[in-house]
Amino acid sequence: MTLSTELTEESRRSLLNTMVLIRTYEEAIRREYYADKMPAFDIGAGLVPGEMHLSAGQEPVAAGICAHLTTDDALTASHRPHHVAIAKGVALRPMTAEIFGREDGFGHGRGGHMHLFDPSTHFSCSGIIAEGLPPALGQAFAFKRQGNNRVAVAVTGEGSANQGAFHESLNLAALWKLPVIFVVEDNDWGISVPRSQSTSVVSNAVRAAAYGMPGIRVEGNSVEDVYAAVGEAVARARAGDGPTLIEVHTLRLWGHFEGDAEGYRPDLLSVPDRDPIPRYRDELMQAGGLSAEQYQAMQDSAAEQVEDAIRFAKASPAPQPSEHLKYVFSEGVNS
Repeated sequence: MTLSTELTEESRRSLLNTMVLIRTYEEAIRREYYADKMPAFDIGAGLVPGEMHLSAGQEPVAAGICAHLTTDDALTASHRPHHVAIAKGVALRPMTAEIFGREDGFGHGRGGHMHLFDPSTHFSCSGIIAEGLPPALGQAFAFKRQGNNRVAVAVTGEGSANQGAFHESLNLAALWKLPVIFVVEDNDWGISVPRSQSTSVVSNAVRAAAYGMPGIRVEGNSVEDVYAAVGEAVARARAGDGPTLIEVHTLRLWGHFEGDAEGYRPDLLSVPDRDPIPRYRDELMQAGGLSAEQYQAMQDSAAEQVEDAIRFAKASPAPQPSEHLKYVFSEGVNS
C-alpha cells in the first residue's frame, strides 16, 4: 500500500489508534468468552453464553468509514458488529455489559452482542442477514425529508448481497436519491462457503450499475483506501447526489463464530501475515509518522479502556428471571 498524500500524520495515527482499540477489545472479549467454556467447548456455558462473532482483521473497514462520520450520522451493522460500533463511538461499558447479558447493558442484557442499539450515536445492529440495510434506508429517507446533510451507512457482509433486502434497498435508495452508503465487507467466507460457490459475480460492486449508482471495490484491506473511497461517497451523499455501493476485500482472522474449527479454510497458514494492524503500523513507522513510544501508548490506552469495560460488565447485575418480560412491552403509557 502507498500512503496517501491527503492524510496528515496525525490522521494516520488516529486511524491506527482506532484499529488498535478494536483489536484490543476483541482479544479481551475472546479471552473472557473462552475462560469457562473449556476443556470441552460448551457454547452455553460461562460469563458470555451463546454465539460470538468477532471482527479481528476487519478493523480497516470500521476505522476508514467512521473517520468521516459524526455522532448525528447513522450506522447499521451486521451480526459481526463490535468493530464498527467502537469506531462509531459507542461507549465500551454499556456495550460490554450487554455482551455479558447484564442489566447495565444497552438492552438491559436482553439483546446480547448481535443486538446492540445506541441511540446516542445512532448505531444499531442485527443478527438477521441484510437486516441493517432497510433501517439505514429509512434513516436516510428521514434525513432527506428533514433537509439536513446527515448520512446513513449500512455495513453488511458479502453473503447478504444475495438477499432480497439488499437489492430492494439499493433500488429505493437510487430511485429516491437518498444519502446512504452501502458497505459490503467481503472476508471471503459466508460462514463456511466461499463466495465463488455462492455469488455469480466476482465483485458485488458491479451490482451498483443495475441501480444507477457508483460501485467501488477496495482491495488490499487498506484503511487508507477505505478512507478515500468512503470519503468520496459521504461527500456525494451530503451534497444530495445519492447513494454509493462500496465493497471492501477484507480479512477474517478468526472463525465465523468462536468455536468454529475452520476446517474449510485452506488459507489459515497465511492469515497472520495478512494482519492489517502490524502492516499499517510498520508502514507508518517506516514513513516516520509513528514512533515505538507512540504505538506503545496506543496499546496501553486501549488496554486500560477495555479492561475498565470488562470490570464494569462483570460488576453489573444479571437480569432477574422473574423480570424476563420487562422491556418487552412499553410501560407506564396511558391508554
